Amino acid sequence: MDTAEIRRRFLAHFEAAGHAVVPSASLLADDPNLLFVNAGMVPFKPYFLGQETPPYDRATSVQKCIRTPDIEDVGKTTRHGTFFEMCGNFSFGDYFKQGAVELAWDLITKPVADGGFGLDESRLYPSVLVGDEEAIDHWMTVTGLPRERIIELGPKENYWSMGVPGPGGPCSEILYDRGPEFGPDFDAATLGPDMPFELEDRLLEIWNLVFMQDDLSAVRSKSDFDISGSLPKKNIDTGMGLDRVALLLQGKQNMYEIDVVFPVIERAEQLTGRRYGAGGPTSAEDDVRFRVVADHVRSSMMLIGDGVTPGNDGRGYVLRRLLRRAVRSMRLLGCEDPVLPELMPVSRDRMGQTYDNLLTDWARISQVAYAEEEAFRKTLQAGTQIFDLAASEVKGTGGSTLSGERAFALHDTYGFPIDLTLEMAAEQGLQVDEQGFRGLMAEQRERAKADARAKKGAHGDTAVYRGIFDQHGPTEWLAYETLETESRPLALLSGGSSVPRLGEGEIGELVLDRTPFYAESGGQVADAGTIVFDGGRLEVLDVQRPIKGLVVHQVRVLEGELDPAREVHARVDPEWRTGARQAHSGTHVVHAALREVLGPTALQSGSYNRPGYLRLDFGWTQALSPEQVRDIELVSQQALRADLPVSWDFMTLEQAKEWGAIALFGETYDNTKVRVVEIGGPWSRELCGGTHVDHSSQIGTVVVTGEASVGSGNRRIEALTGVEGFGYLARERDVVAQLTGLLKTQPDDLVSRVQGLTERLRAVEKELEKARLAQLLGASASLATAAAQVGPVRLVAHHAEGAGGADVRNLALDVRGRLPQGEPGVVVLIGTQTDGGSTKVSVVAATNDEARARGLSAGELVRAVGPLLGGKGGGKDDVAQGGGSDASRIGEALEMVSHEVAQRVQS
Repeated sequence: MDTAEIRRRFLAHFEAAGHAVVPSASLLADDPNLLFVNAGMVPFKPYFLGQETPPYDRATSVQKCIRTPDIEDVGKTTRHGTFFEMCGNFSFGDYFKQGAVELAWDLITKPVADGGFGLDESRLYPSVLVGDEEAIDHWMTVTGLPRERIIELGPKENYWSMGVPGPGGPCSEILYDRGPEFGPDFDAATLGPDMPFELEDRLLEIWNLVFMQDDLSAVRSKSDFDISGSLPKKNIDTGMGLDRVALLLQGKQNMYEIDVVFPVIERAEQLTGRRYGAGGPTSAEDDVRFRVVADHVRSSMMLIGDGVTPGNDGRGYVLRRLLRRAVRSMRLLGCEDPVLPELMPVSRDRMGQTYDNLLTDWARISQVAYAEEEAFRKTLQAGTQIFDLAASEVKGTGGSTLSGERAFALHDTYGFPIDLTLEMAAEQGLQVDEQGFRGLMAEQRERAKADARAKKGAHGDTAVYRGIFDQHGPTEWLAYETLETESRPLALLSGGSSVPRLGEGEIGELVLDRTPFYAESGGQVADAGTIVFDGGRLEVLDVQRPIKGLVVHQVRVLEGELDPAREVHARVDPEWRTGARQAHSGTHVVHAALREVLGPTALQSGSYNRPGYLRLDFGWTQALSPEQVRDIELVSQQALRADLPVSWDFMTLEQAKEWGAIALFGETYDNTKVRVVEIGGPWSRELCGGTHVDHSSQIGTVVVTGEASVGSGNRRIEALTGVEGFGYLARERDVVAQLTGLLKTQPDDLVSRVQGLTERLRAVEKELEKARLAQLLGASASLATAAAQVGPVRLVAHHAEGAGGADVRNLALDVRGRLPQGEPGVVVLIGTQTDGGSTKVSVVAATNDEARARGLSAGELVRAVGPLLGGKGGGKDDVAQGGGSDASRIGEALEMVSHEVAQRVQS
């Protein structure tokens, strides 16, 4: 049974049982605790937490998921991947344990001919939480299985929570016995409380049923928590691994061999000439690499499809790692040519049968992926040069081991994979301090986990807002309708805690029953304004939604003392709102102009707008030409001149997509209600919750002020709107007027006049440089003549004031060439240049053949004096150079050179 049919049967089974079929949400979680959706229940989390009322009592979905804790372990087990699909059914206060057991057992054991999966009941083992007699009774009643077939496991295996106070409950897993070739024999009656590691492949977990019944007051670990009571409504959250069921029904050994994944491995075999599962001394390593390629190519494609672009942190860093690990794994399999153009279309053809955005948006997806591979190939080239330098330094000091710090720097700073470092080190007869490298990697991971724990703690920080919401309900938000409201304070907060009042000069948070203020979201900053009351006035500094439905104002008390008993008048600064509307509508106009000029693949990946200013990030792999920037600005101005109508409406997400509205990457949307803003009808239709002008002409103007890269495959365009745009043009006009006055020319001739002056200036600078260099080299003869005699060696050790690195090198080589032929000669020059109050020190050493024959090395001399100069350096035996920042010890350094030469000659 192919994977698409398994998915179809799952949804059909639960739809027939009265469940609403909910489309998969984006992989990008609308949750401060998560980078990605990592479980099927994540989109339903607001319902389970009581933050929102679900529009249905029972639902089902097949949710796209990404899990990234152990990317390095992908391919080493047969059951874990980065991207996977979780089939789930959910009950919100409807059926509970018995209903969940009945629905799951019916689907997996029902004959294939009747729409089920037809799994052999004799191979199925339910597991429950130790002591959950209710669940045991339901399993025995529904399935007819004896109690000894039901495995009792501890909370580490069979208790679920989100890791923070909130809902939790016991779990019940459905395990499938894959047979003795996957693990040792076992006795179900005596297993537990922990699942033995050696049985995890044999007893494959295919479905987890969570019985959400407890209210947790504290969670210290997966098995250490406090239950404060029962939830008012008992809920069901289940997850069936689509890939795991597919490997069983397709008779495969692991998830990498199922129909939607294995074709990538087959193509990789063709490209590398190696065979998956071929056996032999390197087969195990090769098989892991094949599995890494298949997993990472699919995972990367799905992430790009949902709007992630490669970067150096957060989601972008995860994507970059996945893409680069796939390319690297192919390299280790023997293929050094570009591979993503060969592999990713194979994955697209399989996954595109379900996710049609992979087909319709393929031009953009492939552009992002292929550009990242090309950037990585350049990184490998640069990293190889850096590695070669590091290796030569190790050898130059007589060492044989590349330090863990150097290997970590190659990996972390330059993106150079450790196994490539190991491979290249072995080729040069060097070892790598792997233990030191692994230790630094562990420290980095621990820092990342600490950051994640800190972020997870933010969920707990919302408890005070949750209490306000539970007591008073959602804020009546009137930002679309008015700029002023008469409002009633509901709560005052300071430092995250409720306070009875806020005094003059204090900054705190204020929750109102209704507000006209726009809360920061969708790239638009919060409104500014004031809140006044009898005897007092507040300045609104920020407006946020810490939880859905609740608007919180950060305020500074300018006059008086505020307490919750006072009625207040909230007023948005009308000039601020006008500028914000112009900027946000301007962002939509620039986005539409981008797509008109560059094509439909130029999609927005992020934006920020405040009154008078906008910036828009978009997926694009190369810099825009001046002509393209002018065209974007021209199309934008034409849209303003056309006075296009601006309108908005609410509809379902599906209706919005059918209407052609663009859903912006990185945003998550309510499937049942989204807001679509259109400018000029179909010319610009986007899902957006921001404030906008009524007609495009009200934007005033759009002046593009810059375009630049913000990471691989991403560009940023910046512009000014409204009065700020006119102000920018006025300043530009004034600059032109001043220059034309100074240069006695007309505006149309200004560029050619400045070019002529620049060329003349460059010519003069070249002549000055020639004269300066000639003067510097003129000292060569006198320096060579004045060389000191250190034993048999002619030594020139000199401080060249005012000379930089290149000049010092040229001078040193020239002096070396003037020393007597046939005699050992050494030149060490230390140059100094002062720039902005700081002094830069450069040191260059040069030796001739006779000096090197006596064991004198330029590189060793530079390394010897480097620490005295506050720096370091190195190089070859004939020429070496270094630098530093401490000019106070130049005299000592030159004396050390004489000492070092004398000592080496004597030895």
